[in-house]
Amino acid sequence: MKPFVLRLSLIIFIPLTLSILFLILMPKETAMSKTYEVFGVTIHKNPSKSKLTQLGVSTWPKWEGGPLKIPWSFKEEETMYLLEGKVKVSVEVKGAVGSFEIGGGDLVVFPKGMNITWEVTEPVKKHYSLKKE
Repeated sequence: MKPFVLRLSLIIFIPLTLSILFLILMPKETAMSKTYEVFGVTIHKNPSKSKLTQLGVSTWPKWEGGPLKIPWSFKEEETMYLLEGKVKVSVEVKGAVGSFEIGGGDLVVFPKGMNITWEVTEPVKKHYSLKKE
């Protein structure tokens, strides 16, 4: 019985210890930040403060809005940083309809020419920047 318990302990203890060390030793910005793409929209979850400073987010214009649902077309590439709130974004791409949610702490890049439905589900405060060509 003891060899079984010892093997079981090692099977649990070693991966757990390695996982904890990984989280401790990994830089916090990398551990907390995640970037992915949905329907051609790039979403950075919890970007680092240094990334936001590098982009100059605090100097960008600010927009605030309460619950509403409107169609929207991006005339220019738009990068936004949501300070708070939640938005359901509905998209139709090549006949496929889908949606995703963005919210406070997200840095989001919408490509030029994209058509969406913007549905604010919780009041939003955001900074935004338009890429002029």
